[in-house]
Amino acid sequence: MKKLIGAGLLICALTVPVFGSGQRVSGQQVLKVGATPVPHAELLALIKPDLAAAGITLQVIEFNDYVTPNTALITGDLDANFFQHIPYLGSNDEWVQKLTSAFGVHIEPLGLYSSRVANVAALRNGASIAIPNDPTNEGRALLLLQSNGLLTLSQNAGLTATPRDIVSNPNNFRFQELEAAQLPRSLDDVDAAVINGNYALEAGLNPTTDSLLLEGADSPYVNIIVVRKGFESDPRIQALATALRSQKVKDYINATWPGSVVAVF
Repeated sequence: MKKLIGAGLLICALTVPVFGSGQRVSGQQVLKVGATPVPHAELLALIKPDLAAAGITLQVIEFNDYVTPNTALITGDLDANFFQHIPYLGSNDEWVQKLTSAFGVHIEPLGLYSSRVANVAALRNGASIAIPNDPTNEGRALLLLQSNGLLTLSQNAGLTATPRDIVSNPNNFRFQELEAAQLPRSLDDVDAAVINGNYALEAGLNPTTDSLLLEGADSPYVNIIVVRKGFESDPRIQALATALRSQKVKDYINATWPGSVVAVF
């Protein structure tokens, strides 16, 4: 399996004490959820009052990478995390053994962006394209390009395809593999970049209007709440499911990120 580069750093520390699972703050149970900022942490912030009404203090810890949240969940520093899809969770044996999906919330369509050209046809021969370097999102990016006729992958490449699996590249595109969080910043240095929806939104990009290519709403990469195995039925997780899969959240998603984030409930 490809080595994941750059675990990243915790970027937003809580100003309140961190308590273990089942402990209480002012008589309420605590639920610690790790999340990437947009839209995950934003959605969690939206439902804090709903969980408070159910007797649960929701503490949101923000991360800027795709590795540390799973590590923190395994060690018990988190009760759940919200940033990934099932193919990514399945890309690491330890994660598969110790973690599981509790429920799905939304899809963030992956897109191709550029600050140099206005459409795919304008990409020059030999253009540089940055793609995520983690196993599933890299394959997902290449599958997006293949589905739009820009390249062909070997038949056995699958969801974990890499540039080595490209069997036809008629425009001689050159691929740069970067950590997903760095991709928006790479737009000044490459001709185009395939960027995850949450990082596009965080960088001020509108996937619906700014992307050259965009996954359809039928994408299988649903973003999920992940917990340690055996905690799926924890009452706090059930309360989180009720709050996150509510009409309030769906309306907020549709109003805030129309077409860029798609609710699956």
